[in-house]
Amino acid sequence: MTDDLRAVAAAAARDLADAPAAQVVRWAAERFGDDFVVAASMQDTVLVHLASQAAPGVQVVFLDTGYHFAQTVQTRDRVAAEYDVRVLDVRPRLTVAQQDAEYGPKLHDRDPDLCCAMRKTHPLDEALDGRAVWATGVRRAESASRANTDVVSFDERRDLIKLAPLAAWTDDDVEKYIAEHDVIMNPLLAQGYPSIGCAPCTRKVLAGEDPRAGRWAGTDKSECGIHGGATSLGEIRSA
Repeated sequence: MTDDLRAVAAAAARDLADAPAAQVVRWAAERFGDDFVVAASMQDTVLVHLASQAAPGVQVVFLDTGYHFAQTVQTRDRVAAEYDVRVLDVRPRLTVAQQDAEYGPKLHDRDPDLCCAMRKTHPLDEALDGRAVWATGVRRAESASRANTDVVSFDERRDLIKLAPLAAWTDDDVEKYIAEHDVIMNPLLAQGYPSIGCAPCTRKVLAGEDPRAGRWAGTDKSECGIHGGATSLGEIRSA
C-alpha cells in the first residue's frame, strides 16, 4: 500500500504541480473519499472554505491541544456551523492537568518540542493513521523553512500523500480570496497576531518583525513538528 501511494504521489506531483488549488482538493476527494482529510489550525480558514466548495462534506481535522486561545475555538465552532465540512476534534491522550501532573506544569516553557509532540504531532499522527492523503494550508511565502513546499508530496513519516494546495499562493492571493468569499477569520489576526498557535507560546508581533516572530519567542524553535522534525515521542525524549 505504501509503495502504491508513493507512486500515486509522484504522478500527482507532476500532474498537479501548477494546478489550481480547488483542482488539487477535488482530485484527492474524488480519488480517496473519506481517506482524505484537511488539517486546519483555525487561523484563517481559506483552505477549509476552498475545500468545502471543491469537496462538500470533507473531513477537517482540528488539533484541540487544550491550550488554544478562546478566539481559535470560536473560529472552529463557526466553521463547523457555517461551512459544508465535518470538523473532527482531535485531542491528546493526556489532558493539560494530567500532563502537568506527570511532567510538571508549563512543559511548554521547559521543553516545547516535547509539549508540541504530545499535544499536536502525535495526535495528528494517530488521526491520520489509515488515511491515504491529507492537506495542509502551508504556503511557500510564509517562511524560509517553507519556501520549497511541494503541492503534492509523499509524507514519509506517516506513509501517506501530503497536499499543500495553497503552496504557491502569495499573501495577496490569500487576501483576495478572503475578500471575495467573506472567509471566516480568527479575530486575533486583526489584533497583532499574524501567526497563531497555542496561547502560552504565541505573542503579538511588533512592527517590522517577521510574521512568525511571535511563535515560541525567545527560543530557536520555529515549527511545531507537524511538517518535519522528530519522528516520535521517543526520539524527542531521548534527544
